[in-house]
Amino acid sequence: MDSDNQREDGHNTSPIWVSDRPESSEQTAAAKPSAPTSTYAPVERASVLSLLQQPRVRRLRNRVLLGVAVAIVVGFLVRDWRIGVTAGVIAAIAEAIYRSRSNSSVPAWRRTSVAERRTEAQLRRLERSGYRTLHARAIPGSEAQIDHLVVGPTGVYAVDSEKWDRRLPVRVQMGKKLFHGPFDKKDRLSEAKWEASEASKLISEKFGREISVVPSLAIYGPAVPWKIMTIRDVDVYEGHRARKWITKRERALTAAEIDRIYEIAAQVLPPRYGED
Repeated sequence: MDSDNQREDGHNTSPIWVSDRPESSEQTAAAKPSAPTSTYAPVERASVLSLLQQPRVRRLRNRVLLGVAVAIVVGFLVRDWRIGVTAGVIAAIAEAIYRSRSNSSVPAWRRTSVAERRTEAQLRRLERSGYRTLHARAIPGSEAQIDHLVVGPTGVYAVDSEKWDRRLPVRVQMGKKLFHGPFDKKDRLSEAKWEASEASKLISEKFGREISVVPSLAIYGPAVPWKIMTIRDVDVYEGHRARKWITKRERALTAAEIDRIYEIAAQVLPPRYGED
């Protein structure tokens, strides 16, 4: 984290070391400082060059240059400076809109994936039926993450959203091996199963009885040639089936149990990004 902060700030400030060794009374009497000294580091004045190198200023400068360039070219071609200015303004506005849509002020490591957003949109529709969902929850002591933990009338579910290359086929071998093209997804299945198992242990310990968390992979991109298949104790299905996969089971929890399990899950499975 320190190295990241240094890169973002652009410079590193060296600490000021002050000796804590006590001086003798003779040394104190002999030493008479000629002027008081300041413990503050000198203030570094910002130069015009450093301001011009700031990302926001640089983007604004490039936008202005684009608008001016378009205005000059269009005005020269149509021989009307008013049309040229109008074209320049439109170009600058279009660039600003494109930039705002293609970039985000949220750091990349905190953004949800396209697959996660698609699953989240499905799960949001379950709220009216009594389901509650936690997104991007970490497994304590590990780098693992449950993309979506769903608690509702039919039980508790861990959904991991996967965006795979649509050009490679999804297939299963002997009912135990999942492949995406030539790639064996055994590790991904094991990870999803382990995440759900850890969540089940943590929730059950606080709840006072065993709460089973059902693991699954919701795959987006390539076609999945089955509706729902359990492979190595993990349910695998095409992403758009997530909502139906959860609601197809019989009721197992009361409204009070749902609220209690949801509260416990929020405590024992911290948010991955430090916020709810």
